[in-house]
Amino acid sequence: MEIIGYILAIVMGFSLGLLGGGGSILTVPILVYVLNIEPVLATAYSLFVVGSTSVVGAMRKNKLGLVDLKTGLSFAIPSLIAVFFTRYTIVPAIPEQLWEFNNFVLSKEIAIMIFFAIIMLLASYSMIRGRKEGEVDPEPKPLNIPLVLVEGLVVGIITGLVGAGGGFLIVPALVVLVGLPIKIAVGTSLLIIALKSLIGFLGDLGSGQDIDWLFLVIFSSFSIVGMYLGIYTTKFVKGASLKKGFGWFVLIMGIFILLKETVLNA
Repeated sequence: MEIIGYILAIVMGFSLGLLGGGGSILTVPILVYVLNIEPVLATAYSLFVVGSTSVVGAMRKNKLGLVDLKTGLSFAIPSLIAVFFTRYTIVPAIPEQLWEFNNFVLSKEIAIMIFFAIIMLLASYSMIRGRKEGEVDPEPKPLNIPLVLVEGLVVGIITGLVGAGGGFLIVPALVVLVGLPIKIAVGTSLLIIALKSLIGFLGDLGSGQDIDWLFLVIFSSFSIVGMYLGIYTTKFVKGASLKKGFGWFVLIMGIFILLKETVLNA
């Protein structure tokens, strides 16, 4: 199972490099269901893996001129604050047992996975819906600071709770709110994901999580290999088609996690 987990790490990095988001939401299910890491620790590990992988991807994209540094930093600042606050204060403060009904106990771990599944379902809709045929990149427009701040805060909180990079929310925001071309939005998304994921992980270090550094380095190395493969593949594969197919995969996984943590866990 450990070998399968490392292979899936390559798949995750590949998706992140190709799409700028979406691939990172695979990390927690891989860690929890394949490598048997408990959910709260898995979200912490996910932040490190996604953050370190995205650093490599953002640097590569920047060399290709596909990162808008000004927009990325403007979006990242409120997101950084939100994700650090969430990991350092909110996650440790969540009670271990939230609710009990008959024989079903809603624990902290189950609640995190259910919330994660809901986020996956929303992400799958965004990816499956895609862009309309013939739609072109919008013209760049001035930064709408209030909307960017709110979006950054929301994405930061979600990242802090579930350990996902949030690229499936960031990329549409950069295209719609800022008017960035999709390829630049993808590169800028990697920069934002890298910053807030690693800051979020620092929050976990401050809250006393027991970290297996050797495992993290090995797992992240496989993910980075996938990132390079994903960036290389963008030259040959239509991102829209692959994004829609990946969206269906995420939808199926989200439904599976939701059923596993509720109906099948009863």
